[in-house]
Amino acid sequence: MSITTTAGSGRRFAGLALGLGLVALPALSACGSSGAADSGDSKTVTLVSHDSWAVSKNVLADFEKQSGYKVRVLKDGDAGQAVNKAVLTKDNPQGDVFFGVDNTLLSRALGNGLFQPYTAKGADQVLPQYRTDQAKHRVTPIDTGDICVNYDKAWFDQHKIAPPRSFDDLVKPAYKNLLVTENAATSSPGLGFLLGSAAHYGDDNWQGYWKKLKANGVKVVDGWEQAYNEEFSGSAGGKKAKADRPLVVSYASSPPAEVIYGDPKPKTAPTGVADGTCFRQVEYAGLLSNAKNTKGGKAFLDFLLTKEFQEDMPLNMFVYPVREGARVPAEFTQYGPQAKDPETLTPAKIAADRDQWVTSWTSLVLK
Repeated sequence: MSITTTAGSGRRFAGLALGLGLVALPALSACGSSGAADSGDSKTVTLVSHDSWAVSKNVLADFEKQSGYKVRVLKDGDAGQAVNKAVLTKDNPQGDVFFGVDNTLLSRALGNGLFQPYTAKGADQVLPQYRTDQAKHRVTPIDTGDICVNYDKAWFDQHKIAPPRSFDDLVKPAYKNLLVTENAATSSPGLGFLLGSAAHYGDDNWQGYWKKLKANGVKVVDGWEQAYNEEFSGSAGGKKAKADRPLVVSYASSPPAEVIYGDPKPKTAPTGVADGTCFRQVEYAGLLSNAKNTKGGKAFLDFLLTKEFQEDMPLNMFVYPVREGARVPAEFTQYGPQAKDPETLTPAKIAADRDQWVTSWTSLVLK
């Protein structure tokens, strides 16, 4: 096994577009406010998020025009980093709304009192399987996606090897030294892959699985950007870097991203998904405790559940909407369908065991 330490952030496809020098997604570090107003300005709503936040300019402009609020966005790194910073600053928060805490980290946010209750307009339109915290309504589900192993189609065709389909396949000799994954202690997709294995093999057997995976040459790097853009041979960035790992932990929505941002645009996705390795991720937003502009924050949470925003999300952040009836782009249906039977864990189970799993994983895999 090879261990590489970098400052990788684990970002998703905003990072993909920028990292490949292709079509850049909107950078919104101070959108709509020119950075002049602070979060105490009653006419400004401040959103705190991970680095992957993106929205079409016209969609955000519609919200600002209709609501009368300007939106200021503060990006705080990878999801885990952003959540930890929000918890540390909860008594004097950086903003009004936090977006990007997912089900792998939700219990940490709720247990530390990060959010105050609010039932967003449109919450009754959220698909039932994504609703959570229904008794207190401290968070609002916004999007969902699947963390899965991706494979380089051309590599497997050239070597006349069938790509893996399941967790079990990844420990077979045919796939030795082929997989790169992210550090479960520093990366959201890395943690999701760990949780998927724990859900699949159970409390008694997941550690044995990782011992086999380590013996089979899994490579661990800190974040998604390095794993996908530098180590994975199937990505456009990996091809330029002459990467040698044809398997990577990423997302089910990676193949449509490769098509949409390809230059030239390929007719078919150059990458595929091992659909027996997927873990379902759900992202939430919430009104921060001690937010200075609670009225504006509530209006922004309402906006995140509108059909306009929900249908704008997929091609900006490469995630699926959670609102009933929200249209999914044809590219997603064709190249990146959701996993039919992803691994899942209850929020209570994640809350009880996440830290122990990460500690054990670190001891097993990184030492």
